[in-house]
Amino acid sequence: MTEWALFASTSPRSANSEVCSFPHPQLRQGFPAMANANPPVLVAQGIGHLARNFFREVGSLFWFVVNTFEETFERIQHGRVPFRAASFFRHTERTGVDSVPLVGLVSFFLGLTMALLTGYQLQRFGTERLIPGLVAIGFTRELGPLLTGIMLAARIGAAFTAELGTMQVSEEVEAIEAMGIGPLRFLVAPRMLALVLLMPCLSTVSNIAAIFASSLICKAYFSIAFPYFLDLVKDSLLIRDIITGILKSFLFGLLISAIACYRGLTVKGGAAGVGTSTTSSVVTAVTAVIGFDTLYNVVYTTFYPT
Repeated sequence: MTEWALFASTSPRSANSEVCSFPHPQLRQGFPAMANANPPVLVAQGIGHLARNFFREVGSLFWFVVNTFEETFERIQHGRVPFRAASFFRHTERTGVDSVPLVGLVSFFLGLTMALLTGYQLQRFGTERLIPGLVAIGFTRELGPLLTGIMLAARIGAAFTAELGTMQVSEEVEAIEAMGIGPLRFLVAPRMLALVLLMPCLSTVSNIAAIFASSLICKAYFSIAFPYFLDLVKDSLLIRDIITGILKSFLFGLLISAIACYRGLTVKGGAAGVGTSTTSSVVTAVTAVIGFDTLYNVVYTTFYPT
């Protein structure tokens, strides 16, 4: 067998290192703790360690958001502006206006694909008229907010983390604190507010782009005229579907902005730490958005099964 592991024996008889193949008869002597460990105990310890870290991170993120709101509203109560208006509008432009082409294009292509694939399946049963309702409900309640959240987590969340992380490692955040300015209300609040307010708008753009794309497919492949298409959409959509999508968008915006800013202000390790935190921010935000969306759907269908 190919020799691939360098085994350092910790046996009391020998302290020399030897190259060996795996498995090796001395392996269990070299790792007595593993030899005597109970596998279920190791698994339980690993799960407990992961759970402890998870709840610690969730608690830290929760108090990060609470402190941001507290610091911001305390400033407002004293009749002072918590952050610069120019900073808020700059983040609004980058978060909202600059993201419209990306969100619209991706949703348009996905709307084409969804209408085409579902249409051919429904055509087998003569129910092509269900295509407009499926696309409209699917995007308004589910895919619109979810896709927008994932795209903004990758695009805007990464930018927020990189910006704040660079400020953290270059000690700009400490300089702001030294001037008596709260970094949470000055740096975090405008970013968080911009993303929370614009997420529903971008989700609406996603919905419109997907529904328009599906109308083109319905006209070209299934002979559904545009006026009839709109009538089918209006008959299928309910007010609670629209409210659900808007509510999800607000919550996704809060999640993404909070995670991105939190990761940025807790960067350690210089430039390498900024890259690591940026990657962690995107992965965490996307996972949180999908997980929260699943939890929301489970709770929603439990109380509103129809």
